[in-house]
Amino acid sequence: MEINSDSRKNTARLAGLIYLIWTITGLFAMFYVPSQINMEGDAAATAQNILSNELLFRTSIVNDILSGTLWVIMVLVFYRLFIQVDVFQARILVALVIVQIPTVFFMGALNVTSLMILKGEILKTFELAQRQDLAMLLLKINDYGVAILEAFWGLWLFPLTILVYRSRFLPRFLSVWLFTTGFFYLILSLTDIMLPQYRDMILKSPIALPVELGEVAFMLWLLIKGAKVDPMNDLVSSSPGR
Repeated sequence: MEINSDSRKNTARLAGLIYLIWTITGLFAMFYVPSQINMEGDAAATAQNILSNELLFRTSIVNDILSGTLWVIMVLVFYRLFIQVDVFQARILVALVIVQIPTVFFMGALNVTSLMILKGEILKTFELAQRQDLAMLLLKINDYGVAILEAFWGLWLFPLTILVYRSRFLPRFLSVWLFTTGFFYLILSLTDIMLPQYRDMILKSPIALPVELGEVAFMLWLLIKGAKVDPMNDLVSSSPGR
């Protein structure tokens, strides 16, 4: 499958647009929702916040489903964009995203179940404190699910790094930035699992924000600049994976 320079540029901009929407859904899930609901170390207060902000909590579940769906669409657009660069790496890229989606939907089911428990729609014979504890357990499982998914948030960037570096139609500095972002997420995931007491130290380190902005820079480049149009290099060299 071959695409010309104009088609490639349009595909890159489409990927950038989907990336932007996907990023917004991620920021909503990772920052706004927890700031309105989570009360660290206080299960009763967190439970009350969930019930008081039920619409927001349900919206966050829908947001997660939308985010997962957008991610699949986006990686398929990336596949079309990079298939001529290295079909093997493009397939790995798709696989590392697709494998995460069932977990995302399962975590959504945990959130729905925790809300049903807190509202007394199920386990009606349990005491209020018992329902709160069980709901918090499900939410904590969700948190550890996020910690595991963080590893894949980093891993999918590694084949993307290779594809960007080899593409010739995107600047190579973006590939270096994406690699450091992927490595950062991988370290963050391992820290969450092995040494959770050091998570905040990593997130608050001076390099955290610049590193995390790698995906933002890549997204903005795709959205604004698209892919380089160069008739002399319209087709990149075939890789061993083709």
